[in-house]
Amino acid sequence: MTSIFHAADANHLLANLPVAERDAFMATCETVPLTFGETLFQPTETVTHAYFPIDSFISQIAILNADNRLEVAMAGREGMLGISLILGVEEAPMLALVQGAGSAFRIKAANLRRLLPDSPVLHQRLKRYIYVVMSQLASSVACNHFHRIEERLARWLLMTQDRANSDSLQLTHEFLAMMLGVRRSGITLAAIALQTRGLIRYHRGEITVVDRPGLIEAACGCYAEDCALYNRILL
Repeated sequence: MTSIFHAADANHLLANLPVAERDAFMATCETVPLTFGETLFQPTETVTHAYFPIDSFISQIAILNADNRLEVAMAGREGMLGISLILGVEEAPMLALVQGAGSAFRIKAANLRRLLPDSPVLHQRLKRYIYVVMSQLASSVACNHFHRIEERLARWLLMTQDRANSDSLQLTHEFLAMMLGVRRSGITLAAIALQTRGLIRYHRGEITVVDRPGLIEAACGCYAEDCALYNRILL
């Protein structure tokens, strides 16, 4: 049982739950591998499961049409995928795409609904997590409109590094352009600027964070504000 407890603590929303709540959750979930590029949900699909990443992370992407996609949220071990279930909605609002391979706890939607009335601590955390996600979504809208691409790229790299738990990230300029909703040329210029400042190193689809404190300074203030919000509401 000790190893199971340790595994549950790998996801921050599940960490240090009361024993009864953690036992009940672990008894009804399963640990599953998530592969890079795997689609978990398409927009408007029925949400059959919730995912609590352990060492993986998932992008939630708004799709306007075949050529216009924008990442609006990311879930790693600090959060979950499937918050609509907490609100009683079983429809996926966005594309959910695995961007960091690893593992996650997966629980059936029906099982999660049955657990929550008897799991007040977990239920409260998930409701507070919804508030954090809503606030971060609003912040992202403003960030995408007002801040320079270089600042936004620095912020996105920091967010990804937090969830990947690694300094080396497998990212192409084409992918970054799609995630940030800008042209590839804009990403190229922003990456060159960050590399020239000695903050990152880019080579053949791999970006290495060389100077994290410097990258935090280069990012817009949205990154620090998002971290502060999460710490204030959930930790």
